[in-house]
Amino acid sequence: MRALLSVYDKNGLVALATGLADLGWELVASGGTSAELAAAGIAHRDVAEVTGAPEMLDGRVKTLHPAIHGGILADRANPAHLAALAARGIGLIDLVACNLYPFTSSPSIEMIDVGGPTMVRAAAKNHAHVAVVVDPADYAVVLDEIREHGNVSEGTRRRLAEAAFAHTAAYDAAIAEWLAARDDTAGALPRSIALVLERQQELRYGENPHQRAARYRRVGADDDWWAAVTQHGGRELSFINLIDAEAAWSLCHAVVGDGEAEVAAAIVKHANPCGVAVGRDLAAVYARAFEADPVSAFGGIVAVTGRIDGSLAEAVVAHPLADVLIAYGYDLDALALFAARRKNMRVLAAPRPQAPLLAFRQFAGGCLVQEADPAGGRSDEWRVVTARQPTADQLDDAELAWRVCARTTSNAIVLARSGQVVGVGCGQQNRRDAARLAAEKAAGRAEGGAAASDAFFPFRDGLDAVCDAGVAVVVQPGGSVHDDEVIAAANERGVAMVLTGERHFRH
Repeated sequence: MRALLSVYDKNGLVALATGLADLGWELVASGGTSAELAAAGIAHRDVAEVTGAPEMLDGRVKTLHPAIHGGILADRANPAHLAALAARGIGLIDLVACNLYPFTSSPSIEMIDVGGPTMVRAAAKNHAHVAVVVDPADYAVVLDEIREHGNVSEGTRRRLAEAAFAHTAAYDAAIAEWLAARDDTAGALPRSIALVLERQQELRYGENPHQRAARYRRVGADDDWWAAVTQHGGRELSFINLIDAEAAWSLCHAVVGDGEAEVAAAIVKHANPCGVAVGRDLAAVYARAFEADPVSAFGGIVAVTGRIDGSLAEAVVAHPLADVLIAYGYDLDALALFAARRKNMRVLAAPRPQAPLLAFRQFAGGCLVQEADPAGGRSDEWRVVTARQPTADQLDDAELAWRVCARTTSNAIVLARSGQVVGVGCGQQNRRDAARLAAEKAAGRAEGGAAASDAFFPFRDGLDAVCDAGVAVVVQPGGSVHDDEVIAAANERGVAMVLTGERHFRH
């Protein structure tokens, strides 16, 4: 039995090679892999010894040879293939361990691997006879099967082949995207996007219990922050749990920004906020987020940008059951309390989220793709267009309402006062109803605060609804043919109005 070892990632290499050698396998290695084995004192043959041809072109050509690929690709059930190998003195290769140059870590022409993908694809094609391993995590599985059965099982070879083709597909996709990004004629978005996804997590169910679901990630991607999330307790996660948890966690970080001394808490239901608050004291911030809409908070997702101690845990369990709680971490007494009194609540510890660059939506047999909306806060583009000028505190509330509004389903109106979101109207077919719903939920708590609208007010009726709630400042994009009428209405109602010049629809 013979194995070909040619890996960029040397993790686990010596253990694999030692295990195979102890089982009597002949080892063949190339380049840096050969040097690693030699340093470990593991007997092997160099690829150049097998091919009779030295490496060429600074290592660009070393394994591209019939003595290598004939041994990998031969159909052991075809006598003509075996005769052809025998006539040329080519030995069979039973296992290929190969992973590729990490192209995404330092994209360049020299980081484009040619020989590696060729070997991987050849072995994966011939997985009926050859095992191909691209992930060091699979070395132990392969060794265990060889020790027990003398070979790698058919089922494992097939699984490894699937992983190998996904590995090379993702590799080629990364190169294609890099080349497209360097092409000035390609426009803002690449001409082609290859999405190669691998299943990471089986979910309890999809949007409904009769739908199966799983979480996938892009093969080779380094932006999967969910991979660093730890679940400390509760039921298995469902499709909606993940959507809402990400929405709540991202919203928390959007309203406090980077490097801020403030902390934030958000409660999300069906991907829309029902309570958000910012401040300096985590327990107080959580309480204010909950108080915004206690009815909607039942069965919602709670996110806080801090660590949960025993005292805050007591406050969480005193309120109606949350489906998911997500924070940076938990004290042991907090986890013990949740285990005793909130057995079903999913308790997640997570790092800061990573904002995607592109947003995808399945559509008519393909995808709609757009740049992700950063939905930032106030900027030099904001203009006060009314006689009344907002105070500094009112502008702070306007910014909070604006950031939350941008992450709320359109049509969206958000009311905030003193660092607390007190009313949210979302998913409405017209802006007036969204404003009335937000005002109804605020129930008088918006007096002197701020209102945000994700798009312009087409008529004054929506503005009148938030003014009836008592707000002192309204922030909106502007851009309607009726802007002058709406601004005049704001002056009539004695409120300040700020135009951002930027819309934030979310569908």
